[in-house]
Parts: sequence; C-alpha cells; structure tokens
Amino acid sequence: MAPQWSPAVEFNYQQWIGIFPEFSAVSEALADQYWMLAGFYCANRFQGVVPTWMLPTLLNFLTAHLAWLFAPRDADGNPASTGSNGSPLVGRIVSANEGSVSVAVQWDPTGSPSETFFIQTKYGAAFWAATAQFRTARYIARPTRVADGVFPYGRATGYFPFSGGSTPLGE
Repeated sequence: MAPQWSPAVEFNYQQWIGIFPEFSAVSEALADQYWMLAGFYCANRFQGVVPTWMLPTLLNFLTAHLAWLFAPRDADGNPASTGSNGSPLVGRIVSANEGSVSVAVQWDPTGSPSETFFIQTKYGAAFWAATAQFRTARYIARPTRVADGVFPYGRATGYFPFSGGSTPLGE
C-alpha cells in the first residue's frame, strides 16, 4: 500500500488570481492542475530544502509559469479558459516583423537546461531567482585534527565533526 502524503500548502485559487490577475480567465480546475504540476519542480512538503513559509509564493510563481506556457489562448494571445493551445514557440523572441507577420525565436541554453526552461517567462524567472539560494553548495574542506581544539560544532571529542560521529580520529 502506498504511503499517504499530504501537501504542505494547499492551492488557493482566489489568492493566486489576486497575485496574477492576468490568469483570471483560467478556470479554477485547470489552475489546480497547474499547481499539481508545479509540485514536480518544487516539492510541496514540510521536509526539504525550501522553507515552508516560502512554498506558497514559489508554487504560485510556478503555477503562473506553467499556466503561461500551457493555458489555452484567446484571440489576443492571453490565457483563457478555452481557445487555441498555447504558443508552439519555445525560446526567446529575437526578432519580429509586422508586415506578413514573422517571428524568430532562439532557444539559448547559455545556462543550465533548468535555467533555460524557467527563464522563458517572467514568472519562471522570478522563481529561478528566488530559489538561487537553494542551488548553491557550501564547500567544507576535509576537517583536520587539532589537539584539544574546538571544531565548528563544539569541542572535539575524538571524532571528526562531519563524519556522523562514527570514526575515531586515531583510527
């Protein structure tokens, strides 16, 4: 039997529309599905790298990002509850002409593939910028033995402080 899982944050359609009124034509059911998809990119759970207090904002940005990419469009190209599919264009618009309409896009993977995916929209770019602090690594050099020294996590007790306490220094 699969374990029961409940999300840390529930989707609030009214709040989402309040933040992103440009999506008011997207139905609540469709927006809820985009929220569920957003959970693939940012885990909606209590344990994790992202603090729980940031989750609603990050998931709202991701929901808007996905809605902009996938929501049906009205005749003016705005998100709608019904209409034609989202734009088939992928990438950044590099040129556009008006007479006999032509648009050129460029998929510019100058960064990582993830970054390229998120910066397609202003919502994804905001998510990418807000989560930069979670995509960095902190380098800690191999700890060295210091006789009766104080390590970053308290007085040395004969064990490396980063080894989980299972390897004596002298062994």
